[in-house]
Amino acid sequence: MQPSRRTHRVRVGTVEMGGGNPVRIQSMTNTPTADVERTVAQILELVAAGSELVRFTVKDEEDALAVPEIARVLTRQGCRVPLVGDFHYNGHRLLTRQEACARALDKYRINPGNVGTADQHDSNFQTMIEVAIEHGKVVRIGVNGGSLDQDLLADLIQEDLAAGQPRGTRAVFLEAMVESALRSARQAEAYGLPAERIVLSAKVSEVQEVVEVYRKLAERSRYALHVGLTEAGMGLKGTVSSALALGILLAEGVGDTIRVSLTPTPGESRAREVEVAREILQGLGLRDFYPRVTACPGCGRTSSTLFQELAQQVQGYLQRRMPDWQAAGLVGVEAMKVAVMGCVVNGPGEARGADIGISLPGSGESPSAPVYADGEKIDTLKGEGLGSRFLELVEEYVRKRYSPGTLTGEGGCAGPGARS
Repeated sequence: MQPSRRTHRVRVGTVEMGGGNPVRIQSMTNTPTADVERTVAQILELVAAGSELVRFTVKDEEDALAVPEIARVLTRQGCRVPLVGDFHYNGHRLLTRQEACARALDKYRINPGNVGTADQHDSNFQTMIEVAIEHGKVVRIGVNGGSLDQDLLADLIQEDLAAGQPRGTRAVFLEAMVESALRSARQAEAYGLPAERIVLSAKVSEVQEVVEVYRKLAERSRYALHVGLTEAGMGLKGTVSSALALGILLAEGVGDTIRVSLTPTPGESRAREVEVAREILQGLGLRDFYPRVTACPGCGRTSSTLFQELAQQVQGYLQRRMPDWQAAGLVGVEAMKVAVMGCVVNGPGEARGADIGISLPGSGESPSAPVYADGEKIDTLKGEGLGSRFLELVEEYVRKRYSPGTLTGEGGCAGPGARS
């Protein structure tokens, strides 16, 4: 893994990002912000899943009035997660009229394409930046493909045509996104907002276009970058698209915060997007959140379903025990690797290569299962109680291998304490 691109260090409430800090996970509520009870409940759910910053829309006076109460309720419940207000069209009015809202938020998200046109654009943008300066807040300047500054786009198209060798509308469009973000950031600095309080994003919905835009932002600036697709989509498509775009950029050291913008299916938890973000970061080796289970996919040698059932049992056990292990201060347990393998071909090798692993018998093999810890065989299990005994060995291994230490929280409330 390449080292992280060195960006400005930004502190948002209790969380630091950029400047070599771990890549942070952000999510967004989909409740009516004015419904304090539902919004707080969803924020707590997102934080419990691992979100380190939570954004919600502030679309009108009713939403703005609810923001301080949301912050108060969260504080009473011991939740210090940074709150991000999402403003479009009328943010300059809401932030100036509702000072308590401006104070309660840790970060303002401003879309340059939605702050007004012509002379109003600069005036409204300046008003919002001055409020951020007054209250010491961070600003994310978030450009979206669906709401790009049309005046800027028209100017760049004319410049492209005048150059004699037009690059095409789409290439100019992506360049306009980059230029909009950078111009707005420089404008914010000119108004007095330090670079250390600016985060940029430039989101579209196609994987290759997201990669192209963020590579350009990374090449041309040292601002902290919030990375993601505008709309990743639903289910498998959204998960794969997000993993591709974020995986490419994060592997190149581009990205200081991320969001996986999944469309939830009816009744599905909003926290699913946080779980996917965690999997991406852990899969890339950037952060560790919980022990991982390596299990074989199965083949004609694995006629029994025992290895599949045991793999599920082990994964569930690790997830249930992780909060207790963290509460006990067991340092490093979140990086533990457990192997549950199904036959002799790769089983012993994978089991030896994990921190602790078991190699179950395949079709026609001896009905015994060797267990390895730190590369050494420590037991051979047989019979109906095999699964329960392996879980006991995992528990014994954890207690011996991971000594108590001091775990420090960085905000949040009841969320998983990832280590980097």
